[in-house]
This record gives sequence, structure tokens and C-alpha cells, in this order.
Amino acid sequence: MGGGRCRAHEYMYRKQKLSNGINLLTVPVAGTEAVTVLALFPVGSRYETLKQNGISHFIEHLMFKGTDKRPSTLDISRELDKVGAEYNAYTGRDHTGYYVKVSADKTELALDLLSDMLWHSKFDAAEIEREKGVIIEELNMYKDNPTMYVEQLFEELMYKNHPLGRDVGGTPETVRALSREMILNYYHQFYNPHNLVLVVAGKIVKNTRQLIDRYFSFSNLKKSKQLFSTFSFSTKSAVEVTANFKKTDQIHIAMGFPGFSYDDPRSPTLAMLNIILGATMSSRLFTEVRERRGLAYVIQSGMNRYHETGNLVIRAGLDKSRMKEALKVIIEELEKIKKYGVTADELKTAKDNLAGHMVLQLEDSSAQAEWYGRSALLKKKIRTPQEELALYRAVKLVEVQKIANQVFQMPRLRLSAIGPYKDNLELKKMLKTSIMCICPN
Repeated sequence: MGGGRCRAHEYMYRKQKLSNGINLLTVPVAGTEAVTVLALFPVGSRYETLKQNGISHFIEHLMFKGTDKRPSTLDISRELDKVGAEYNAYTGRDHTGYYVKVSADKTELALDLLSDMLWHSKFDAAEIEREKGVIIEELNMYKDNPTMYVEQLFEELMYKNHPLGRDVGGTPETVRALSREMILNYYHQFYNPHNLVLVVAGKIVKNTRQLIDRYFSFSNLKKSKQLFSTFSFSTKSAVEVTANFKKTDQIHIAMGFPGFSYDDPRSPTLAMLNIILGATMSSRLFTEVRERRGLAYVIQSGMNRYHETGNLVIRAGLDKSRMKEALKVIIEELEKIKKYGVTADELKTAKDNLAGHMVLQLEDSSAQAEWYGRSALLKKKIRTPQEELALYRAVKLVEVQKIANQVFQMPRLRLSAIGPYKDNLELKKMLKTSIMCICPN
């Protein structure tokens, strides 16, 4: 049984590999009476075939639908609700997580219940058919929200014809077509101890390890290695635009460029650039687009990272009569950074912003469970927050301008929009014409 221990200032964790292959992380958090148990698996929409699209998310829903020991959703929720637990699950493109947060004296309940759900869910045929309706309504809800749906359109455009571009929830058609046999086959392919990262973070009670051994020390499930198709951007590229008609008062856009992966050494520099560009209310885009010109209420930038790729995306809700002006201002801000770089004060502020945000983000057990769990599952090396922060602190001024020129290449720009136009072609033509007028090369 392997193990490792790391401590840096107040952040501390212990990593062990159980005999059945489970990667266990225990993360003591001072000053709390709560504990979070988080189970992470390397499974998500990027692992799915086109016919399977949405199956990872569907299985996440079914985990709450009953086990042999707790036959119904109500049996599961009632047991957690009576101790005031927080519990939920989520599915992403490359991982799925399940968590229970309880008072530390209820650690056994959290471990027992998670283990029961993960390994003994019934996948009842009637529940499967009923849940299809629930998930289709969830998909409709997201599609009805242009602020959220426009980013899905952006990902589809960015990762065209690749699983990374598909909706995590699938489509109504793929969800309806899922059978119990498909679900069980997919579940057994991905849900095994070797794929599990189990995190216990917060107040670690004395018998925690014994409880983990009691509820997670089985070895009757087969080991399987999961592969996914990698993605690489074409070196020959041109601006691409997609548009979707919806009767709205604004045009909602998501525009961006290829970025970097989880472990790319350039990623910390891009993170600094992102903060300076549009991640805060004092950022360049927020100041220029909203505060000085009143072109948008929402204007922000963000980063998405995956195993081998990533992107930087700018999101905005714009007045359709001033769309061309808004695009011009956004692209001008990108070009300014490419040409002139950023100031020393801007870079220092970005570093300080990240440091402060990290402290606030990691002040409870759930956040620390997520930090260490995702690091263990998705990255080559686990870093403490201090170690991660040191990478950002080391970013140099000249590197920010260099990365801006690498990333903000206009032929690689992808833009999606949702707006009140008679047809998609009209909106698409207007967007593309605006971009080409601003940036003909």
C-alpha cells in the first residue's frame, strides 16, 4: 500500500493507493467541524460515442434513484436530510463527481451512502424511462437560457465533430435512445476502483481510515483503462461563426481562441492574461466595453482546460444595434495587448487577485476536496495551493505579451451568437462581415 504526505504552510494532504486500486486523498482542514467526502471518476461526455452522447450525465442522475439497501430516491435523500447534509453530483466533459458534506461525526454515513450509491445502484428500468423526461426538460431549460446556451454553441464550433464539442447532457434524441443495457455496459466500463479518486476533506475523525476500509475495500470489479480521442487544432484555419435565432432583446455572444491544457507550462501565463483581459470588474474589457461605452451589461472572459487542449472565451450580452461597434472594441483590446503588452501594475494586480481569490475559494472542506481531487484525477502532479500560486507569481511581463500573440490569432477566432434575427444566415453574415472589416487579415 503506497502513500505520500505533503505539507505546505496550512495546506496539507495525504495520498494513498488502496490495495484495490482506489486513489485515496485525506485533506485535514483546520477550524471546521464538517467533512466532505468526494468521489471522482474519469468519465464524461468526451468519452462517449455519438450514439452514447449524454450517457455519463444520465448515469449520474440514476445514482440517486435507489439501491438494494435504500430502494428509492426518497430513502437516500431522507437519510441525508435528517442530518442536514449537503449532497449533489455533476458531470463534465472529462470527469464526474459525487459528494456528501456532513458534520464530522457523521463521516460513516457519508462513506456508507456514497459507497452504496456508486456500487449498488439498481438502474431500474422504470426509473430509467421516467428520468429521460427529467433530463430532456433539463436540456430544454439550458437551451432556453441564451447566456448559458451560447457557450455550448461556442464549444461545438471550437471542437467541431469531436466529443469535446458535444453537449454534456446529450440531445433529446440520444437520451431517448439510451437503453438499460447501454447504460449498464457503460457503467461497468468506467465505474471501477482503479478509476476512483476518493477524497475526504475537513475534520478527519480518528477512525476515518477504518471506515474507508469497511466501505471501499472490495476488489470484485474489473480494472479497465479508459481512452479518449485527442483533439488538435488545424494549423490552417479561418474565422468561423455560428448563429442561432432566438427572440431576445440582446445578442448573446461567446467568442474565443484555442488555449492550453491542464499541464501546459504556458497555462499560468494565460490565466494572468485572462484576469487582465476580462475576469474582473476592473479588467480591460469590462472597463472599455461596459463602463466607458455602455455597450454591454455582461462582459467577461474565462478559460476552459482539458487534457490536451483548452480555450479562452469572451462572453457578452450586446445591444444588436451596436453589435459592430462592440466587436470592434473587443478586438481592439486584444490587438492592444498583442502590440503593447500589459503594465507591471496590471500583472501585479492580477497575481494579487488570484492569490486572494484562492484563499476565499478554499476556505471550506468542499472546495479543498475539489481542489485536491481534480488535481489527482486530471493533472500529472498534485500541487498544493501554495505550489500552484508560485507558478502564477513567477509569470513575467514579457511572457504575457508573448502568450497574447500566440493565442489571439484572428484566423483561429471562433464566435457563436444567439439573437433576434429572422434567420441564422442574416446574423452569421453580419457577424462575419463585422469581424473581417475590423480584422481583414
